[in-house]
Amino acid sequence: MVLGKVKSLTISFDCLSNSNIPVYSSGDTVSGRISLEVTGEIRVKALKIHARGHAKVRWSESRNAGSNTAYTQNYTEEVEYFNYKDVLVGHARDDDNSEEGLHIIHSGRHEYAFSFELPQIPLATSFEGRHGSVRYWVKAELHRPWLLPVKLKKEFTVFEHIDINTPSLLSPQAGTKEKTLCCWLCTSGPISLSAKIERKGYTPGESIQIFAEIENCSSRMVVPKATIYQTQAFYAKGKMKEVRQLVANLCGESLSSGKTETWNGKQLKIPPVSPSILDCSIIRVEYSLMVYVDIPGAVDLFLNLPLVIGTIPLHPFGSRTSSVSSQGSMSMNWLGLTLPGRLEAPPNYAEVVTEENRQSGLAPVAAFDDFQRALQGPLFAYIQEFRFLPPPLYSEIDPNPDQPTDEIPSCPSR
Repeated sequence: MVLGKVKSLTISFDCLSNSNIPVYSSGDTVSGRISLEVTGEIRVKALKIHARGHAKVRWSESRNAGSNTAYTQNYTEEVEYFNYKDVLVGHARDDDNSEEGLHIIHSGRHEYAFSFELPQIPLATSFEGRHGSVRYWVKAELHRPWLLPVKLKKEFTVFEHIDINTPSLLSPQAGTKEKTLCCWLCTSGPISLSAKIERKGYTPGESIQIFAEIENCSSRMVVPKATIYQTQAFYAKGKMKEVRQLVANLCGESLSSGKTETWNGKQLKIPPVSPSILDCSIIRVEYSLMVYVDIPGAVDLFLNLPLVIGTIPLHPFGSRTSSVSSQGSMSMNWLGLTLPGRLEAPPNYAEVVTEENRQSGLAPVAAFDDFQRALQGPLFAYIQEFRFLPPPLYSEIDPNPDQPTDEIPSCPSR
């Protein structure tokens, strides 16, 4: 009898996203199918599935042990998030090649469903770095007597949600620094830098508005600049390996001696990058905005403002609250801005939304167009929409002053 052959072995996922890319988070159920196509009847010991998620770091360093001796020190560390195994066909024993207990698979195409749950614990976002990675995969193994197993591995993406609509990520970030240049016995005037951004949390595709003032009282020509950096940190055996990468940058106008430049919301766009990784014990991915003054022939004057790149964008109805708090926090002397004594009422609904838009019932947020275009990668399948619904009528007087309530009233302007 001529035994059949395995023509193909494939793995497919029941995708949760509209982009047909398998993207999951902690607690989600990962499901899919193993497809097996054979050209004739085959005898099978087992068709197994193995799913695993883990973070792993590895790097090497050269060491000197004497005048003529050198060796290489390897640093490795691993964290396992889950390890799932199941048998879809046959039995789990694979240490014998007996003909007993074999499963017969006939010619044609066959599908076998699988399903397992990701743990509820925080999972590190899928990541590929220079000295480490966070990977999640499913592997199918077809075992037959007297033959090598047929194996296939397919990765899927996991990312841990970071909601930037939290108080800690909505708080403004600011700083001020000054530097005095010295040349031999001569001392020039100081170079001062003040910078502020509206919040700490952003999502890919957004533009960071930078408010800054640069004053050049030195005798040199200087250039204000801003950059976004990604810092990858890897930990193993008590050691740390760090990699820093430039993500985006912008350059201001050159400043001669005695000149001042003000950035009143200068924009720096965040490209499609992976979210911050903050909960993994061996891999951290962090971001920062560096606003600095490039000083020829001297050490640059710089300010580092921490950033968190999240996955859930700013809620559209939180923009008014964010702008009001921003107005109050921007009343800094170096910006020359003051908080208005009385907040104005919001515009009338009919002045903002046309009848045509209201009838359509659905319109994208214009401020998120760039963000939606950036969400085409496997890590950014989250797209947010909202409908044109009229807000409640604005009033500066409580319409129900005598009615007690146990809940905090919502802002009437939202």
